[in-house]
Amino acid sequence: QGPSPPIAQFGRAASSRKSLGAILGRSDTPECVYYNSSWEKERTNRSGIEPCYGDKDKRLHCFATWKNTSGTIEIVKQGCWLDDVNCYDSSECVETKESPDVFFCCCEGNMCNDKFLYSPDTQAVQSKSSYTRSSNSPGPVATSNPFSQKPQLFNTLLYSLVPIMGIAAIILFSFWMYRHHKLAYPPVLVPTQDPLGPHTPPSPIMGQKPLQLIEIKARGRFGCVWKAQLLNDYVAVKVFPIQDKLSWQNEYEIYSLTGMKHENLLHFIGVEKRGNNMDIDLWLITAYHDNGSLTDYLKANVVSWNELCHISQTLARGLAYLHEDIPGLKDGHKPAVAHRDMKSKNVLLKNNLTACIADFGLALKFEAGKSAGDTHGQVGTRRYMAPEVLEGAINFQRDSFLRIDMYAMGLVLWELTARCTAPMNGRTLTGRVRWWTWSYFDWMFSGIH
Repeated sequence: QGPSPPIAQFGRAASSRKSLGAILGRSDTPECVYYNSSWEKERTNRSGIEPCYGDKDKRLHCFATWKNTSGTIEIVKQGCWLDDVNCYDSSECVETKESPDVFFCCCEGNMCNDKFLYSPDTQAVQSKSSYTRSSNSPGPVATSNPFSQKPQLFNTLLYSLVPIMGIAAIILFSFWMYRHHKLAYPPVLVPTQDPLGPHTPPSPIMGQKPLQLIEIKARGRFGCVWKAQLLNDYVAVKVFPIQDKLSWQNEYEIYSLTGMKHENLLHFIGVEKRGNNMDIDLWLITAYHDNGSLTDYLKANVVSWNELCHISQTLARGLAYLHEDIPGLKDGHKPAVAHRDMKSKNVLLKNNLTACIADFGLALKFEAGKSAGDTHGQVGTRRYMAPEVLEGAINFQRDSFLRIDMYAMGLVLWELTARCTAPMNGRTLTGRVRWWTWSYFDWMFSGIH
């Protein structure tokens, strides 16, 4: 019959590689079909083949996301996917969830996302049972019971107690999993379409992009911060429990103000609401920085004089911009904003040690002709509170709140300078700064108070 067509030869080779990968207990996904419906906006290729790269001890997968609009299939994304237990040993890309807004599937094998299927669990069970019936004779098949008839009372107890015990075991196991492993293995989630309710527009630029949590990087008063992957980029996801909705809402509103995009303010990406009923988490997605907070960096590193100047300058530039009232911007009027929780944990460092200010859950905006509202004065971290805040003697005016931020920033600069190794007149800068600081506080509390 002649040589096999090239396509058939490729299929047999891919099948052999896939079988070998399965025998060795690892995935074999060197390439995946690539497609991006937003290629013009994101300035990428529209379609093609994407080679997959990753750590040697991690599996590689392919994924596909699509929408079904009135029976018309619209592909959103296809490409490589990182190590995910939900994709293990799945040679076909199949979505099994019931009627999702955005369909998502992942699989293991070279170019396995070339075809994708939608098969809900209920239909899968029906089709399986239908196949079993068709494999037997056309009519009903009678089978004999080789066991003797059990006593009626025993059968009643068996059928009554076993389901009850099974349900109780499932409830106990689910409760244990919720308490101890709620955040251990986060699922692959597709963003919701309505993050804040029917009267608020959707989250900016999140769209249909899959977002995968990777590891917890920090825990705070209002929740925890995850490192996550959004397609091919790392992002930070701050997860708020539902009881801290006001803080989440306030931080989102501050980030959404006109003119809040600045090099020395943390870059905001979007917000999401995850879960349903009583188990709801509120997500706030921002840029991710490997160096973490200034607190974490200073615990593990000392800084040179040039690094100290660079961090201090960029931090001061960010706080000055936050405090500034700027009319006549392209998008409107930027109001003055008081942070009210300035501390080294809320200052993040980029790769080049440029500082950017984060965490606006307690921030307060000041608009011309409007009062600050029902504001509580003693908020923030006690260690960084100005004396008038500790004494409850705040003048509830804009400049008073801005001065409170400046006081806290002075303490942050003291922390930074105390970890600098630059010599100064035969004496380390650290020792001289400590002497200056203690002299200042001794004078302030004895002479003024």
